[in-house]
Amino acid sequence: MGKSNKVKQEYRDAVEMVDLIQTLKDIADNKYFTLTSKKDTFRRFTDTFVEFFRMVDKTEVVHPLLSNQNKTVGIVVVTGEGSFLGEFNNKIIRTAMTEYEKHEDCRFIGVGSLAKDRLEKYTPDIRIFTQMEERGMYKTAIEVKDYLVEEIMAGRLGKVILCYSWPKSFELHKPFVVQILPCEDLLPKTTRLPDTFDHIIEESDPQEVVGYLCNLWTSTRLYEVFLDTIIASASAQAKFLDDSVEKMKKERAKAKIKYRKAKKADIDKGLRETFSARMMVVDS
Repeated sequence: MGKSNKVKQEYRDAVEMVDLIQTLKDIADNKYFTLTSKKDTFRRFTDTFVEFFRMVDKTEVVHPLLSNQNKTVGIVVVTGEGSFLGEFNNKIIRTAMTEYEKHEDCRFIGVGSLAKDRLEKYTPDIRIFTQMEERGMYKTAIEVKDYLVEEIMAGRLGKVILCYSWPKSFELHKPFVVQILPCEDLLPKTTRLPDTFDHIIEESDPQEVVGYLCNLWTSTRLYEVFLDTIIASASAQAKFLDDSVEKMKKERAKAKIKYRKAKKADIDKGLRETFSARMMVVDS
């Protein structure tokens, strides 16, 4: 039974591998659908902020986070941190490189450990924020926001765009580019709203109000982008693992057939040897 035992172990390994990959896929599936439910929190967020910025548009306040003439662009590249995300992250990096070529003066900021190795040669002093899922999306969003706001207020950056993966559905996710700072893109949206008032009573310092709104908008928008990227990465992992499960199931089926053949061959060999031994006894 020597050969069949060896093949049997191969079959058991294939069975265990299928079970392991299926478990990992189930975890990725659950992660995707659990995080997707959290996106409902942001449905009314943009409309609320448009109303706030509509009031800002009625004032004459000037703020670097709202509008500025600085041509330096910061490209925040948000990559996934986890296994089976090679091609997923490569698409985001390629999108970021396309944006990099559009601007004369720009530099990268990375969210995710992969960004450092791929982008450091373009931005030697690149700032990297890692372990987003372990440390928490909100905490990472606040740290990134604080860094971006400091850079803009100090005049080292004028515009910030995000490159990340947007999960359109479970089956489809694609790289996406969006401007996050300055918040001037929110102001044109206010022109589509009907005018219900002409004047704003400014009880607080407009500079402080605008600064607070822009900070809040940036941190919340970053959190939403980080959430989208993690959802998309879970989808990418689930898809990769689903393909792997199907391949391993085929290998398992082959190993099962191989084991049956080996077992039958060992039984036939044992019967032949037993029969031959008995014939030798009879002849003697």
